[in-house]
Parts: sequence; structure tokens; C-alpha cells
Amino acid sequence: MTSQSHFDLSGEEPTCATEGVWLSCIACGEEFAPFETVRYVCDDCDGLLEVRYADLPTWEDFDGRGVWRYDAALPFETGVSLPEGATPLHDVPRLESSIGVDRLRVKHEGMNPTGSFKDRGMTVGVRVAEQMGVERLACASTGNTSAALSAYGSRAGLETLVLLPQGKVAAGKVAQASLHGARILEVDGNFDTCLDIVGDLAERGDVYLLNSLNPFRLEGQKTIGLEILEQFRDEEESYPDRIVLPVGNAGNTAALYKCLRELVASSALGDADMPKLTGVQAEGAAPMVEAIEDGRAETRRWDSVETSATAIRIGNPVNAPKALPGIRETGGTAVAVTDGEIKAAQRELAREGVGVEPASAASIAGLRSLREEGVVTADEQVVCLTTGHLLKDPEAAVEAGTEPEAVPGTTQGVRDYLELK
Repeated sequence: MTSQSHFDLSGEEPTCATEGVWLSCIACGEEFAPFETVRYVCDDCDGLLEVRYADLPTWEDFDGRGVWRYDAALPFETGVSLPEGATPLHDVPRLESSIGVDRLRVKHEGMNPTGSFKDRGMTVGVRVAEQMGVERLACASTGNTSAALSAYGSRAGLETLVLLPQGKVAAGKVAQASLHGARILEVDGNFDTCLDIVGDLAERGDVYLLNSLNPFRLEGQKTIGLEILEQFRDEEESYPDRIVLPVGNAGNTAALYKCLRELVASSALGDADMPKLTGVQAEGAAPMVEAIEDGRAETRRWDSVETSATAIRIGNPVNAPKALPGIRETGGTAVAVTDGEIKAAQRELAREGVGVEPASAASIAGLRSLREEGVVTADEQVVCLTTGHLLKDPEAAVEAGTEPEAVPGTTQGVRDYLELK
């Protein structure tokens, strides 16, 4: 079971802190200097690390636009930027009515520079890599991480290595990594195999790991929560009751939970105002849902996972020790949905003008399922997070969309086909 220190952000700045920033183990509480030595987990117990700050910001400390508007809540004043963040919070009135909630907004992270939320993590993570003086960046990926790391690594002039499960990554994402100049290794195995290998390479010092096991990546991703709360508060004069999000490696769930905890610790947000974090997984890759339903503190690794929502086809979510407490402490839950339900939700979002890849639509599918079960009530104000643009997986978009119709090559032929009079 994760210790209470995971939730408690109080305490004096330790002697190991660098300019008010340090790393803390969520399991045993051991603290480390942030930039002197590359580390991803605790030296003493292998627990996951979190970035901690001597001064926690309030809303008044934020200025500007995008991720680096929130520099007061980040390790640096600016990062390797394209720029990223400031993504739209869409109204979706037909979906709102169809699902049956008081208010529904969609936070579209596919509008980031490389088309996914991963850019938020990379602007911080690659800046840390510069600070550490590393030469080679690396990640395992189902596609979006590789696209983002390749772009930001290229921007920083650093060598980039990406490991992808062979034949399991959407073409649009592979194309991005390729064009940005990454070295692409297609591994005979699934995502978790890739992560095992890149983790071993990082432990040997061959690469600097920028998967979400890296605590600095999640610092950038927590700005999703800051934007949602600010945008919702400014437009609704309240905070959402629930944030529903797709779950693969559970980095966003962990990052949003940390965002909420920091705001509560700085008194910028009340305990009662914390939105319920609600995770959605595909039925064929749902170890987080299994752990929530079984009441377990840890996930069981699924060695065999399968879903057409490739971005969340992950059987061993490394951030589960951070994310599971986030779901439970905020009063949230987790639910699994079928690939058919995901595809239907993708079409529904498209009808509202919001184009997303399949995994993104899992949040809408999960909300609908929970509303039908009565877990989500009609009076709730909800934000659904969509994590990647529809062009990330054009083949899936074509499959979910309407079929082209062959017509004659004349105006009259087209008019006759359409039965226009």
C-alpha cells in the first residue's frame, strides 16, 4: 500500500533541494537532489519518484499562455518549446444531451504541436535532459510518445531512439518519428516488452529515459489539470465534478492527481472541489480497472493485451502506484469499454466537430457507460479528456467514418446521382 507521504506535500525544503526543487519517493519518503544524478526510481526501495517544490503556487502566480504559463509550478522558467498547451475546451451539446449530464466539455489535447498530450511532458522532460547533459534520449511507445520525443529531441539537437512494438503502431505516428529523424527500433513484442528493454538501457546509462516513469515528464502533463480548472472556473464560475480520461500507462491520471494535491496544499483549491478522477480502459487492456474493482493496491500485469485503441494497449501501467490512489482519494472510479463502444464514441465526437484517435474516444464511451449504470449522476459537470488527434490513426478514422461514393465525372451525372431536381 502506498504510504500517506504520497498525498502529503507539506514539510520543509530538504538540504538536497536545488533552487527549491527536489525528488521524493512516494513509497518510503526518501528525498534526492533533482539534477545531480539521473534517477527514475528511489535508490533505497525502487519506489516511484515525484518532483516536489518548496513554494506551491496559487492561481495568481500564473501568467502567459500554454504550458510555460505555469512555470511557477514547474522546475524551470521555460523549456524546449514548440510551443504546447492552451488546448481547447469544447462544448459538445448533442453529446451532453445524449449522455444526460448537466454539463459536458471536451478537453482536446490532440491540438498540441505533434497532435497529443505527450508534448506537455516532453517540453519539461527534454529541458531536464539538457540540464543533465545527456546525449541520447529514448522511449518505448505505442506511438504518441515517440512522435513527441522525436520532435522535441530534434528541436534540442539531441539523438533520439524510439522502441515500438512491431506492427502495432499507427502509421501516422511512425511517420512523425521518422520525419523528425529518430532512430526507430521495431521490437518483437508488445509495448511492455519495449519498456522493459528501454528501462534496462536507461539503467545501464546508455540512454536518458523519457517515458512517464520519468517524474519530470508528469510535471508537464499536470498542466492539463491546471488548464481545465482555470478554463472551467472562468467560464462556469465553478470546478468540474469529474474528469474522465483514457488510461494506458496511467501517467495523466497520476499527473492530474498531483496537480490537484498541489492546489489543495497551496489553498488554491478546497478538498471538496477536487474533481473525481475517472479512468477508462479498453476491455482487452484493463489492469487498472481490474485493480479498482478488486480493491487491490497494485495492478496485475497483463502479458496479453489487444485493442484497436492502440494508444492504450498497455498491460503493465508503470504509474499505477501514483494513479490508483488518485482515483480512490478523489472518489473516482475506473471502467472498461469495448472497442465497438470506443468506435461509436469516436463517431459521436466527430459529429460534434471534434476529431480524435480511437483511444481518446474511450473517455466518452466510459462516461456513457457510467451514466447508464448510475455511477455518474445527471447533475454532474464533467470534462472528458481526449488525448490524440484523429490523424494520428487515419486508417481507424476511415474505418469509423462514411464510405466514399463513386459518381460520374459530370455535373449532370452528380445531380442525377443525388436525385436533385
